[in-house]
Amino acid sequence: MKKIVSGITIQCVRGNIANQKGIDAVVNAANAWLRPGGGVAGAIHSAAGPGLVEECLPLAPIKPGQAVITGGHNLPNRYVIHCLGPVYGKDEPSDELLANCYRNALKLAEEYKLNSIAFSAISTGAFGYPAEEAAQVVLKTLKEMIPQLKSVKNIIFVLRNDHKAKIFEDTLANI
Repeated sequence: MKKIVSGITIQCVRGNIANQKGIDAVVNAANAWLRPGGGVAGAIHSAAGPGLVEECLPLAPIKPGQAVITGGHNLPNRYVIHCLGPVYGKDEPSDELLANCYRNALKLAEEYKLNSIAFSAISTGAFGYPAEEAAQVVLKTLKEMIPQLKSVKNIIFVLRNDHKAKIFEDTLANI
């Protein structure tokens, strides 16, 4: 799925978030301590190497909805934007906290004058956020943020799971 909205290309692709060549920043679905973990955080930290952990140490802990930026280290990207998504059913209001992840990541991308950013489906793995609800939050947040974006021209959602990819594709087609 690929769609252009107000001059900004939004697309969904299947793949590995840690292998996104030509993208200025990838967004890490981080834990509060910005350490390697499973899923997206594990893939990003593994590909980036130990320098990422060292750079993250003084930035932690972060709170749900918060975003911080680091260098990309051994990734093919200049930056990693780390967001702590809400644990579904625990961190409330979960929809607002999840929206803040995307909103704050896009604000950092603008602040650093980045052209492209790649997201995963934040909080939909181990944090249990239903993909359908998460995609609706993303759609609403993008509609709010797109008019404010000046430097960001490419927003990519990188999803490994075919089921989640289909949900995000179908939802974002309505932007």
